Amino acid sequence: MRHRSTIPSLALLAALSLTSAYASDTSIKIGNTAPYSGPASAYGTIARAEAAYFQMLNDKGGINGRKIDFLTLDDGYAPAKSVEQTRRLVEQDEVVALFSSVGTAPNIAVQKYLNTKKVPQLFVSSGATRWNDPEHFPWTVGFNPTYEQEGRIYAQYILKTKPDAKIAIIIPNEDAGKDYLKGFRDGLGNHVAQLVAQTTYLTTDPTIDSQMVLMKDSGADVFFAEATPKFAAQAIKKAAAMGWKPLIILPTVSNSFGAVLEPAGLENSIGVVTGLYLKDPNDPRWAGDPGMKEWHAWMQKYQPNASTGDLFNVQGYTAAQVMATVLTNCKDDVSRDNIIKQASSVSHLALPMLLPGITVHTEPGNVTPIRQMQMARFDGKSWVLMGDVLGEK
Repeated sequence: MRHRSTIPSLALLAALSLTSAYASDTSIKIGNTAPYSGPASAYGTIARAEAAYFQMLNDKGGINGRKIDFLTLDDGYAPAKSVEQTRRLVEQDEVVALFSSVGTAPNIAVQKYLNTKKVPQLFVSSGATRWNDPEHFPWTVGFNPTYEQEGRIYAQYILKTKPDAKIAIIIPNEDAGKDYLKGFRDGLGNHVAQLVAQTTYLTTDPTIDSQMVLMKDSGADVFFAEATPKFAAQAIKKAAAMGWKPLIILPTVSNSFGAVLEPAGLENSIGVVTGLYLKDPNDPRWAGDPGMKEWHAWMQKYQPNASTGDLFNVQGYTAAQVMATVLTNCKDDVSRDNIIKQASSVSHLALPMLLPGITVHTEPGNVTPIRQMQMARFDGKSWVLMGDVLGEK
């Protein structure tokens, strides 16, 4: 898939007075890779939402008089393809920055390349800890709460609510899974022996049925399904089919109503818990919320055929708002140097679809933008928030 929210003619491009090598007086070119195909194709929704948001901005005149030329390419969630598509965006399309490219392994594959080229790798759609390493990768900025922090929060929630729990966990056999597992084990602390089953899967696997049987047989009564949407849905469905009824925890990357809970079966998903930092469009508490009303109006106009129950549409909308804020703050200097400077100094930005009390904040020594979340339980219709906002202030 290749999407352009605006396509200037070659003649126009030739005539433009360039303000930097990668932006003109009338447009800013931004690149993205996402899995529109393959085993993680549910995440393609995020990039579609971002494209739709930039289209809305362009219809209103763009940012500081410049339209956003958003180029998003399919990488199938395959790192080798991510490298190929990213090099194309940088070397042929001459984008000023990569924005919200999806996935841990795909972004790891291009991180060194982008940093060597001094191309901003912004608001990576992943919570890997390595995105917050400005000393070694000064051109990279993450987006999601880190997987380590999220893992710690879930472990602490388990110890608080089920102190004698026997716990099983499945993770992808890649860096994202290792980050989650490290945070989870750290959160368990001296209770780590309560982790009675631990297994992995590959994103190329057709199913995780055999792993599910092993975890059920372990006697676990808590199950952390740290999996991408396809496998998270499989896990919930298989647990129900086997008559296994543990407390199931889903990560923030796989708590979408439309992409996970519906395919798993809403009845099967009742009681599942997760961490949230975005407002759930299915939650009636937000029915009168101005930000939610604005989001629904945008969805109706710019994504009329997309699911309003899919949190990935909320994520794409919110990530695009953060990027738009950075570009707005750049004013007339849309050089790569200024873009990374502005992306590394976003001060407690409150956005309409973030949960109350959660803001976007970066500083030169800590470029993890979202550092908080709130626990929630699925009641068959929506995520019901529980307790306080957790994480860093």
